[in-house]
Amino acid sequence: MKLVNKKIKNYTQIFHLFTEEEWTKTSKNFNKNISAFFSGKKHEVFINAQEEGIAYFIGLGKEDLALFEVQQVALKFSQTYKEKILPLPTLVVGDFINERQFEEFVKGLLIGTYNYPFEKTHPFWNTKFELHFENLSQKKLDFISRKSEAISNGQITCQEWLNKPANLKKPDTFSTYLKNLSKKYDLKYTSFNRKKCEELGLGAYLSVNQGSAYDAAFTILEYKTAAKNAKTFGLVGKCVLFDTGGISLKNPDNMHYMKSDMGGATAVLGTLIYAAEMQLPVNLIAILPITDNAISEKAFLPSDVITAYNGKTIEVLNTDAEGRMILADGLSYLSKNYKTDILIDIATLTGSSVRMFGDTCGALFSNNEELKNLMIKTGDKTNQRLWNLPLWDIWKEDIRSDVADIKNISMKPIGDCIVAAKFLEQFIENHPKWAHLDIAGVAFGNVGYAKEKAATGFGVQLLADLIENYH
Repeated sequence: MKLVNKKIKNYTQIFHLFTEEEWTKTSKNFNKNISAFFSGKKHEVFINAQEEGIAYFIGLGKEDLALFEVQQVALKFSQTYKEKILPLPTLVVGDFINERQFEEFVKGLLIGTYNYPFEKTHPFWNTKFELHFENLSQKKLDFISRKSEAISNGQITCQEWLNKPANLKKPDTFSTYLKNLSKKYDLKYTSFNRKKCEELGLGAYLSVNQGSAYDAAFTILEYKTAAKNAKTFGLVGKCVLFDTGGISLKNPDNMHYMKSDMGGATAVLGTLIYAAEMQLPVNLIAILPITDNAISEKAFLPSDVITAYNGKTIEVLNTDAEGRMILADGLSYLSKNYKTDILIDIATLTGSSVRMFGDTCGALFSNNEELKNLMIKTGDKTNQRLWNLPLWDIWKEDIRSDVADIKNISMKPIGDCIVAAKFLEQFIENHPKWAHLDIAGVAFGNVGYAKEKAATGFGVQLLADLIENYH
């Protein structure tokens, strides 16, 4: 989207931004009848259509609104009026709007252009569309344009892959996409097939993959910066392209939603795209253990004992607790083979986190107080919220096994998302700064662009902001 610091004589399209307080102050400058329909409340839009042009009055709500609320308003506006907005130079009026607020407004406009399948048909992607805003220098506008496009490209890619039906995202299709993406962004791409995984001893990952009709693809993507003394982030995203539950078959009623079980991987993918487009001065090592969880005569069975990459043995009590199996190998492979300052895994992991938090926030676990606080703060800032849960050692008792080092679920009817986090902690190889995000309830849900549940893009802005502003 082209942002320009100029003002031409006549506009046929204007976006007027108002908070409630701003409207109270300036409403006298407009037709007095407008106040019957518009007061500047959040998401309120009044369209003033006249012979010479159209003015959209856009309400932002209270003066002390959070930055993410500006993005929310712009996103909804972008979705609602996509048929009506004209692709031509458009003036944005709002003297009270600061640089950060304008950036969020532009991000929202672009992210709001998404629907499935994504094509750039929205007027905001038309080359004739320009936003004219006089309050900021051209240099600042260019930066906002670049940043907003980078975050929307990341988030839209995340949503697009999550929304694809199961038959359009088989392991080979997704792997080909990642290979091409790595070329485009100059990422280092490594992928281990089943034979290579067997040689390396990635047994926990392979246990899930063995039932699949598709070859394994334990994939590592690396983004490197030339900046000196850059921090290195290790990211592991759960990448189960479709989850039947395996032999411990899921209830079929909602099984069509299981195309969303790669929500952790797509959040990591969106973050990588943002980092690469913005050339962030950080290093990222992302592991995506790609597989489906299928039922076949080769599928792993409840009571199997598996040896993970780090040598620990796992008794499989439930094959639908497969996410923690592939993450276990992802985490220990990353910890043993790379030096990272921070280790984060993100996954649509448990129904327990959905029952606990619904679609309000993700569950957060961390062994580091500073990282935990930073994640909560970043979640509040980006409105991709997280709530911290305990990692007390008492939970370790619940995963002790008689026939292996640990078992993959507790048989008690207790907080499975905590049990899963405790399980994963056994595979971080004593990393001092680790966080686990369970985003099962928030990655896929009610969205403005779809009738059914669909991808929210959760995790992209959270991780991007965390990485970009980490000191």
